[in-house]
Amino acid sequence: MREETAIFAGGCFWCMVSPFDQQPGIISVISGYTGGHVVNPTYEQVCTGTTGHTEAVKITYDADVISYQQLVETYWQVADPTDAMGQFQDRGDNYRPVIYYANEEQKAIAEKSKEDLAKSGEFDDPIVTQILPAEPFYDAEDYHQDFYKKNPLRYELEESGGRGEFIKKHRK
Repeated sequence: MREETAIFAGGCFWCMVSPFDQQPGIISVISGYTGGHVVNPTYEQVCTGTTGHTEAVKITYDADVISYQQLVETYWQVADPTDAMGQFQDRGDNYRPVIYYANEEQKAIAEKSKEDLAKSGEFDDPIVTQILPAEPFYDAEDYHQDFYKKNPLRYELEESGGRGEFIKKHRK
């Protein structure tokens, strides 16, 4: 087993866990915060939009079973790459779409994939998802972990804010 990690921000982290969690080769998907200037921020702090963090998921996976390329492809199907100011009903800087790369190989894969997506004609608007180096990742509070399993009705309500329809349209 080759254990590696990927970090993606694509709006509300509650909605970013399930699409990755259910794939073969996934060891864990942790909700958290990254990309900001406050050490060990709380949910309340991040929600103010003043910490610089995004809500993100840290995916630990077996690279012998699923590739980083496959994870990036899934990311494009579940996060709107044309909306720099949030995702679906979640608005604000802390919900901006970002692929955080851990090394030069991940960076190259993400940039090439973004370029291919832009050329594909799948979206009419420009692809604005940022590709940035990984920064410290802070696990979110326990009640945010596996939210879709713990609170299925609330999760369904969140998905009905546009992400569910987006996934249906773009899932391959």
